[in-house]
Amino acid sequence: MYAVIETGGKQYRVQEGDIISVEKLGLLEGEAYTFDKVLMLAGENGVSVGSPYVDGANVEAVTVEEGRGKKVVVYKYKSKKGFHKKNGHRQSYTKLQIRAINA
Repeated sequence: MYAVIETGGKQYRVQEGDIISVEKLGLLEGEAYTFDKVLMLAGENGVSVGSPYVDGANVEAVTVEEGRGKKVVVYKYKSKKGFHKKNGHRQSYTKLQIRAINA
């Protein structure tokens, strides 16, 4: 059985036991979280697609860790003008383990 969920403006295909990295949710380690925005469910009963969400379906997860990704260097310049700008960015994330998919 698997589901497609929506969080942080992105969609994720998840199964029980999967570990996914999503946009920062502000949770403590070991804290439970429930995704209500389930776009699709697939299992023994077939596939059910929501419009936009499947009624009564949710996905339960528990927080594994919160952290920040590797640094991405952003470098801008304009040729022949002497303009150089260097900037760095580290994206925050929440790592979750999927516990159950409830239909």
